[in-house]
Amino acid sequence: MDPGDVKVVLIEDNANDAELTLRALRGIVAREQVLLLEDGAQVEEFLFGASGIAARGETRLPRLVLLDLKIPKVDGLELLRRIKSDPRTRLVPVVVLTSSREARDVGESYRGGANSYVVKPVGFQEYLAAVGDTGRYWLSLNQPPPPER
Repeated sequence: MDPGDVKVVLIEDNANDAELTLRALRGIVAREQVLLLEDGAQVEEFLFGASGIAARGETRLPRLVLLDLKIPKVDGLELLRRIKSDPRTRLVPVVVLTSSREARDVGESYRGGANSYVVKPVGFQEYLAAVGDTGRYWLSLNQPPPPER
């Protein structure tokens, strides 16, 4: 996949949640434009690695990052801080999509620069609706910032 074709980066290590999220995004964004990454190291490589988007000076960054907090290798809060502290990626919207309702996680996410915090609903239909609404807002209604130079 050409990194410039990626509109959504989905960072999720749970296969069931990943599949549900992809299903909820259907009709909002083409499946081929969603990149599923399962751990923090993959995210760092995709964004900041030697051949990553930011390292290449790519101007077509993803329109949205959906970030689970509890992922292997590099945790979600650390990734969030890294994305928001790098001038090349700081304007990319990051929505924390997690099962955690912990006040500490919510607070740390917003302090780290999260644009939104969505707790994964337990019910199937509720999950599809929450993720679908989130995707529609960020990909259809929200006006993204112009690329920085």
